[in-house]
Amino acid sequence: MGWVESLQRAINYIEENLLETISIESIAKQANVSEFHFQRTFAILTDITVGDYIRRRRLTLAAQELSHSSSKIIDIALKYGYDTPEAFAKAFRRQHGITPSQARNYSGKLKSYNRLAIQVILKGAEPMNYKIIERDGFTVVGVKREFSCQNGENLEGIPKMWGDVHRDGTNDLLFSLNHGEIKGVLGVCVDKRGGEQSELMDYWIATEYAGDTPEKLMHLEIPASKWGVFEVHGAMPEAMQQAWKQIFSEWFPSSHYKHAGTPDLEVYPAGDPWSPNYYSEIWIPLK
Repeated sequence: MGWVESLQRAINYIEENLLETISIESIAKQANVSEFHFQRTFAILTDITVGDYIRRRRLTLAAQELSHSSSKIIDIALKYGYDTPEAFAKAFRRQHGITPSQARNYSGKLKSYNRLAIQVILKGAEPMNYKIIERDGFTVVGVKREFSCQNGENLEGIPKMWGDVHRDGTNDLLFSLNHGEIKGVLGVCVDKRGGEQSELMDYWIATEYAGDTPEKLMHLEIPASKWGVFEVHGAMPEAMQQAWKQIFSEWFPSSHYKHAGTPDLEVYPAGDPWSPNYYSEIWIPLK
């Protein structure tokens, strides 16, 4: 099954089960990837979390039902996963800006989030510069934090982590320790599949290093792999975010490669990361 087809199959599964209790595990199985990689890819492509998509779609359908049926509000609330009218009204107002009663009386505007359809967009004017390399395993040292991929916790927590390592001097320490083929400080995403809570991920801020692990730091072994190394040009974080989106929406669908499931890397060399001329890289393990 191709990249686009597998993602669309997962979205179709969500839509067919919107009135049921849906687990991330069951959704990811439709795409034949881990929960971590499905949630991460979904967020990169759509700019929202899987949970946000499900919630928005349910409240869109609830609004349509309020406008075109005589069902009781409490019954509609229960149908779309809300235990109380109060919880339903709060979520409904947050999305639509009006109450369920106002929607029933046609006294306000509604916001509709339509069903997603994944498409491949051909953009010849924006080429991607990349190379394929093979490397033996290597070691990185740094700091890590655990994040949940649910409800966008990782999307909020990781930028805060970067702010912390810049303030406490860890970023400068990692640059001073950098020794190896990859020049710079790394952001490393580690899928924790196989654990009891597979929606969790570890995020490392680290650098390639050979030798005994320095005090107050931890080490991580990066396995031997075939890597896709993608150039990123421009100011952070926008350039990095755009590169990820282009890789998943354009490069993967048009290549014969798949993500290998092992840690991928964002490489931040020395320089001004907010400069429009800043150069960075994305390293993705491929199979």
